[in-house]
Amino acid sequence: MSLLEILLLSGPFLWFMFNTALIRGWLEMDLFKAEPVPPPLRISVIIPVRNEESNILNLLRDLEQQTFPAQQFEVIVANDNSTDSTASLVHAFSQQCRYSLKLIHVSDEPHTSPKKRAISQALATSSFEWIVTTDGDCHVGPHWLQTIANYQQQTRARLISGPVTFHDEETFSSRMQIVEFASLIGSAAVAMFWRKPNMCNGANLSYARATFWEVDGFSGNETLASGDDEFLMHKVAARFPGEVHFLKSPKALVSTEAHYTFRSFYQQRRRWASKWKHYKDWKVSALAVFVFMANFSCILGIALYAAGLISGPVVLSIFALKFPAEFVFLAFVLRFLRQKKSIFFIPLVQLLYPFYVCFFGLAAQGKGYEWKGRKLQ
Repeated sequence: MSLLEILLLSGPFLWFMFNTALIRGWLEMDLFKAEPVPPPLRISVIIPVRNEESNILNLLRDLEQQTFPAQQFEVIVANDNSTDSTASLVHAFSQQCRYSLKLIHVSDEPHTSPKKRAISQALATSSFEWIVTTDGDCHVGPHWLQTIANYQQQTRARLISGPVTFHDEETFSSRMQIVEFASLIGSAAVAMFWRKPNMCNGANLSYARATFWEVDGFSGNETLASGDDEFLMHKVAARFPGEVHFLKSPKALVSTEAHYTFRSFYQQRRRWASKWKHYKDWKVSALAVFVFMANFSCILGIALYAAGLISGPVVLSIFALKFPAEFVFLAFVLRFLRQKKSIFFIPLVQLLYPFYVCFFGLAAQGKGYEWKGRKLQ
């Protein structure tokens, strides 16, 4: 075996070891079982929205069905200059819902990160000690808030990341996105279990109000449109090691909309990928580079084989090292996310994923993207 072939196989081999470790970490994480009695924690739910007229009432109705006592939580919808009927729908719903629902209008001054601005302004008006954030296009189960509250009271965590998946529309596109997203959720969960948090998702994130102010909120990354979730998590983890947790419970699951067009999918993934180069923790940046290189080795292997520079068995070895452990890990995570039907789509996602990772890894090096009708940096 040539030195080139040995170097080429090293990436998939490390990827196999990495996914084997992820499997072990996932299985070592206990499922959290909430106590039936709600704890005394009080919660402010913050929902930043822009043009969510087709979704926001579904979420507000979900919150009406919470088993958590209505007098122990409030909901703040931060309307970020919507041009549709989002605000009027929220206002009308607030007149008859059983919990405290406040609608605030986010100030329209220039801001690089509208979502951070919306969350900060909503948080400043909040009344309770625990903040829970989600998005206007999400669905939550009836035990969502109670499970978060019970977990926080049991662990005393300062920041809790919850599971997120896409609505299963039973389409090819949604199933593919569900599998791809499960890899992010699962690996982020294990990283938190290892006390090395790297990723989270603002659609299901909660933290102590006091902790937000203790780490100066979004200060230090206001110039970045994305990262209202991950950069805050990194600051909390650095200031309070071991106090960032993942809530492994199906009752805490939040589902959000998959993308129906390639354009919207592209803009979101480019927005996510744009954060990689701004991470201050070198370990998080190194992980992003490792993921890129491990997937790039698959593409490179195919190209070198086509050029006659490596043998067929080496190419087969690359895929034999990369796929099996990855498949098992994704299958475990999808079962937890109640997306068992999507397990059958894992092999196809695995074939496409190297191209996806490399494409967005390179696309993120450019500047600017469009989100919610705005062009952001």
